[in-house]
Amino acid sequence: MTIERAKRVLEIEAEAIRDLVERLDENFLKAVELILGCEGKVVVTGVGKSGIIGKKIASTLASTGTPAFFLHPADGLHGDLGMLEGRDVVLAISNSGETEELAQILPVIKRQGNKLIVFTGNPSSTLAKAGDVVIDVSVKEEACPLGLAPTASTTASLAMGDALAVALLERRGFKREDFAMLHPGGTLGRKLLLRVRDLMHTGEEFPRVYEETLMKEVLVEITSKRLGVTAVLNSKGELVGVITDGDLRRALERYPDLLSRRASDCMTRNPKWIEADALAAQAVQRMEEHSITSLFVFQRPGDKVPVGIVHLHDLLKAGVV
Repeated sequence: MTIERAKRVLEIEAEAIRDLVERLDENFLKAVELILGCEGKVVVTGVGKSGIIGKKIASTLASTGTPAFFLHPADGLHGDLGMLEGRDVVLAISNSGETEELAQILPVIKRQGNKLIVFTGNPSSTLAKAGDVVIDVSVKEEACPLGLAPTASTTASLAMGDALAVALLERRGFKREDFAMLHPGGTLGRKLLLRVRDLMHTGEEFPRVYEETLMKEVLVEITSKRLGVTAVLNSKGELVGVITDGDLRRALERYPDLLSRRASDCMTRNPKWIEADALAAQAVQRMEEHSITSLFVFQRPGDKVPVGIVHLHDLLKAGVV
């Protein structure tokens, strides 16, 4: 019985969203154009469950390129309407369209000349009549068997808010990089904002030897820099090879007199590299492609003198992986 009830709830709410698809019309387009032309912010308002949905819609708008915030109408009646400017667009959410607190702030909204978008399940309500654009989010029934708790109606409003936010996102040409700028603390932000130059080892931290360096000195360089690798440079400081822990193991098998050998005898030529301004996520991808754990860094493609090295451990610590 419990599972059946849960299935019925999901069916009712899914149907509520499907009905919205058929109901989308020029009013939705008007709402999009109204917000695109807004010189201020979108101020979302609502009471109770509609208010909670409004907070989520405001948050989604703000994080996808449309400046927005939530204003509770009850707080608005006690001074917070001072947050509202005449150039703002108001998005009011009420299933009944007769919410008392919303009705009380309507005169202020109209007096300031704010454009009003209404999400309501009652297109003939007081709120709808005051709206410049009315979007019908009515549902056939609530998922609550008592028909009392807002369920399908709040789902419909939430889905319509998402539809509005995504439509605006596309019209604004909002990109992944823009999203990352607004979410610098998240995983996506780190992947899209961190550059190789932010994580690479330079200066004294950058392990390097020369072609003529004896292998006993190469071992000291690899060990002291603790990256398990060193660049091999020619007399001009240009990158000509790399020596890794793996190269050392292979060299031990090949040369009984390893410590007296030169770096050029043991290095691997044509080491992998990346430019300093590349995204850190690109460095991870390149390492995965070649099954390696480090990349040498050049200031720009075509350069021959490396400016640093980036290691997989650095990328892991930064949360890029």
